[in-house]
Amino acid sequence: LLFLWSITVSIFGIGGLLGSSGSRYLTVKFGKKKCLLCNNVLMIAAASIMGCSKIAQSFEMILIGRFMCGISAGLCVPLHHQYVGEISPKKLRGFANSTSSFFWSLGKAIGQISGQRELLGTQSLWPMLMASCGLPALVQLITLPFFPESPPYLLMHKGDQEGCKKAIRQLWGEGHHQADIDDIMKEKATMKNTKILSVLELMREPAFRWQLCMIVILTATVQLCGINAV
Repeated sequence: LLFLWSITVSIFGIGGLLGSSGSRYLTVKFGKKKCLLCNNVLMIAAASIMGCSKIAQSFEMILIGRFMCGISAGLCVPLHHQYVGEISPKKLRGFANSTSSFFWSLGKAIGQISGQRELLGTQSLWPMLMASCGLPALVQLITLPFFPESPPYLLMHKGDQEGCKKAIRQLWGEGHHQADIDDIMKEKATMKNTKILSVLELMREPAFRWQLCMIVILTATVQLCGINAV
């Protein structure tokens, strides 16, 4: 029983590792908006499987649902930050990216509060608690089609300058946006001359060793700050 509980908890992280590892390939091939839409479908499917696990009397459904949730979360973190940053005007880009982290933390807090025994953490309501992760995905699945694809993706990966201009006008309103398009073109030219490193190549590259060590240490110390105890 202890082994099953441990696997149920940790399989979310395994799914997250797989999801985040495949995010770069998927975003380049299909675009950030399409990936987010498909990711929402995956999360809704995972929520439905976990929500029906009690009726089906199957703990395996919880394992499968947690694994799918992990993949969805692993895809969502880089996708969401990139998409929000790229569709925001330059003066609001930093603010938009910081709100992503705020709502990520808020979601965790709401989940922990909802899991109390006075709310949804009861023997009869826990399936609803596990299925509740599908609600934000459903909201995004309904609203996201009204947003355009990321302008940098349209210009840099698809070479669609007219589509890029149309997306910018839809997002930022009518006006002179040539300077923003020029910035994207400069970034595209820079990327052509820049080699994209794999994870192993990044770990072996001496020039990035100290930066990598700092990121690993900072991320690891988050686990020691008391948030898990809280």
